[in-house]
Amino acid sequence: MYAIVDCNSFYCSCERLFAPALYNRPVAVLSNNDGCIISRTDEAKAIGLGMGAPYFQYRQLIEQNGITIFSSNYHLYGDISRRVMDTLRSVAGNNMVEVYSVDEAFINLKEVPEKKLSSFIQELKERTEQWTGIQVSVGAAPTKVLSKVANRLAKKNKIATNCIVALNTEEEIQDALQRTPVGDIWGIGRKYAYTLKEFFAIENAWQLRQMNEEWARKNLGGVIGVRLLKELKGFSCVDMKDPLENKKMIATTRMFGKPVYELPELKEAIATYTSRAAEKLRRQYCATKYIDVFIMSRPHTQKPGDYYTESRHLHCHLPVATSDTQQMIRYAKQLIDQLYRPGLKYIKAGIILSDLVPDNSIQGNLFSPFTETRQKVLMNALDNINFSMRDDAVRYASTGVKRNWKMRQEKRSKRYTTRWEELFEVR
Repeated sequence: MYAIVDCNSFYCSCERLFAPALYNRPVAVLSNNDGCIISRTDEAKAIGLGMGAPYFQYRQLIEQNGITIFSSNYHLYGDISRRVMDTLRSVAGNNMVEVYSVDEAFINLKEVPEKKLSSFIQELKERTEQWTGIQVSVGAAPTKVLSKVANRLAKKNKIATNCIVALNTEEEIQDALQRTPVGDIWGIGRKYAYTLKEFFAIENAWQLRQMNEEWARKNLGGVIGVRLLKELKGFSCVDMKDPLENKKMIATTRMFGKPVYELPELKEAIATYTSRAAEKLRRQYCATKYIDVFIMSRPHTQKPGDYYTESRHLHCHLPVATSDTQQMIRYAKQLIDQLYRPGLKYIKAGIILSDLVPDNSIQGNLFSPFTETRQKVLMNALDNINFSMRDDAVRYASTGVKRNWKMRQEKRSKRYTTRWEELFEVR
């Protein structure tokens, strides 16, 4: 058996933690640069606030209904997420928890006796909510895909289910699958959902489960489709991943707070994003051999209502794998020099690191005056200072001082759990 624990309206729940007056009131959180709606409470959904919709389109509806709006506060959300995952590990054990996203985690229930399964799931939920203040929904079933189905049903009617649904019998599984539209199955995107409905008259998960493996191999993406079909039939095929497994790729991308036109500002942004990516790289004790930089632009003479964008990128293979921020910034800025075109309005940029290797297996360079050991000591000192002091206390001059292009967060709450000067005040 597997369970998936999913935080309810996670970003909004984090905001409510430090604003109790917002409980049972409509709340929404905006994406980077306050662009789109990315999290809504049930009260906001009931009013008709659309997910992923541009904020400016719903401004009138928001004001008329008194919906409280927040800018994304990723420092707060990341810290609360860590606390949620640590709490789950305190119940299930480190090796039994797989963090799937910032607000979701799979729990392996194989060592939980069948008689204690119900009480164990209840404890997962209650301890998480008591220790962190974040409301969660739990779905349990014989496979990961079925547990996602159960979790959807738990969240769909929170009062009736108490945010817990466990599929223990074939009858319960059949009923759940019949109530699950095919487009809501984990792993079935919009394109496949449309194809299944239009060409095969498959409307729900139960109908999909009746198909055979050969059909799935042909129409659902080969081996992946077969695996999905088996999971729906109760055969576990998607194993738990090692919680310490490293990422194969690291990316840092941002929309600019306001359009960028000049090369120096573009270089500042790329240097800053490269520094962020390098920190992530060192956090998992890796080095990179491949850097890819991209920029997104719109014509400078763009007419109102014209949303045409152009994205271009360049990459380079490094002679020696590295996690040194200074070296990575140098290569990234060279790529920007080649990508930049005067007269364009740049709205986004980013850097992607891949071809990652463990940092303890880097081939040494006899001709380099700056040894890997010295580089590692320097980078560790830099990371330790910035982690303890926050807000880039020590940073490279190439990342800029004013940073006028920084992400817009006009409605951001305080970073209550990660900044001393922003601690929550009780009077």
